[in-house]
Amino acid sequence: MSRPTALLHCAAGIGTLCLMDVMVKHLAATVEVPVITLARYTTGTILAAGVWALQGRPRLARAQWPAHLLRGALIAAMAFCFYWSLTRLGLAEAITLSFIAPLLVPPLAALFLKEPMRPRALAAGALGFVGVLVTAQGAPSFDGDRLLALAAVLFAAIAYAASAVLLRARAASDGATLITLMGALVPMLLLSPIALTAATPDLPTLGWFVLMGLVGNIGMQFLTRAYARIEAQILAVMEFTALPWAALFGWVFFSEPVRMQVWAGAAIILAACCWAGQERRPATETA
Repeated sequence: MSRPTALLHCAAGIGTLCLMDVMVKHLAATVEVPVITLARYTTGTILAAGVWALQGRPRLARAQWPAHLLRGALIAAMAFCFYWSLTRLGLAEAITLSFIAPLLVPPLAALFLKEPMRPRALAAGALGFVGVLVTAQGAPSFDGDRLLALAAVLFAAIAYAASAVLLRARAASDGATLITLMGALVPMLLLSPIALTAATPDLPTLGWFVLMGLVGNIGMQFLTRAYARIEAQILAVMEFTALPWAALFGWVFFSEPVRMQVWAGAAIILAACCWAGQERRPATETA
């Protein structure tokens, strides 16, 4: 896979997961967030297990389990907190607040994966965050439930950054099929006690659950393929592309107004992503 293709896969994966967030926000009007979270990973596990069986049931060695268990726990906590925040915040607003995650990935990748911290990636991340700050101008103040939602988003962002580093660590060796399966199976098992008190969903809601799991799995397939090709700190900057996706989806599906600051911030974010995604030129040899 070429580098531009990997970057496109990353952008497609982020957009697909933003579309899944739309489904979560829609369902949260009538279904409790813990049930939505469990349903997302239950349907995701069923669908991913089908792909895993069709691809010859690739095995996961015992030594690989700790990383997947840790990543699954982070995903479960991240999803629950972020999904709950969507019941109190607008889609674009929640996505914007989560953008501390890309800033945390480079130091975490350097610490745990020994990826050298590239000045361009750090500068592009800072530029992307400037775009976030521009976007945040004019947003309502945070108090009451909105303050709790802010805390939930920030926690989710930290968990997401850590899970992204683990994804980079396992993506090349484990492959998209196993990564997607374990990223759904472990959260499902951890969240399974919720099923003891959950009401049986009606048929339309069950259909939404299946669609949510399918879209989530497709997004993870895209991201896994990208992380197998490109360093985590470069793809971290690509996470900022979630903002224009969220602004568009929030406007189309929930009639959430898109302020001019959002589009200005999106333009800055796009410039940061293009800058970070450029190939490094090899140093010229001197005689």
